[in-house]
Amino acid sequence: MSRIGKKPIAIPAGIEVTANGTVISVKKGNSISTVETHGRVGIEIADGQVVLTRNGDSKESSAFWGTYRALTANAINGLNTGFTKSLEINGVGYRAAVKGDVLELQLGYSHPINYEIPKGLEVTVEKNIINVKGADKQQVGQAAAIIRGFRKPEPYKGKGVKYTDEKIIRKAGKTSKK
Repeated sequence: MSRIGKKPIAIPAGIEVTANGTVISVKKGNSISTVETHGRVGIEIADGQVVLTRNGDSKESSAFWGTYRALTANAINGLNTGFTKSLEINGVGYRAAVKGDVLELQLGYSHPINYEIPKGLEVTVEKNIINVKGADKQQVGQAAAIIRGFRKPEPYKGKGVKYTDEKIIRKAGKTSKK
């Protein structure tokens, strides 16, 4: 049985949550985030909380219960505080710069890599740290994964783009025979 689904989601001040059929809408100012439940869970909004209930007793309904509770909580937290992923660039001559709505990366290739920043995300660069910020957790994580994928960190010298909290397991290089 889902332990996540049981927890009610508190609605912070300044955020408005409404349920219209099977769609949960979270609104703060001009920003709106929606979660489509496809009728797989029951939705109750009362006393400054969102409570999701199971439809049936199957294992599948329990999984949906926890999933939609987490998606709704992420939508509320995203509009309230936002999500951030930080990436670190390591390597001689490796650089990043934001030019308008394009992130320009120089990662040791013969050409610069231009990554168009998706709408709803904010990308900033400070020295060798790239910060990706936004209200949608999935979109922030996907953008960070794409940027990391341009030059994954290699295990011998540690060069490449890695998450700031990621540990790269280093390998020993070649040794000579005597």
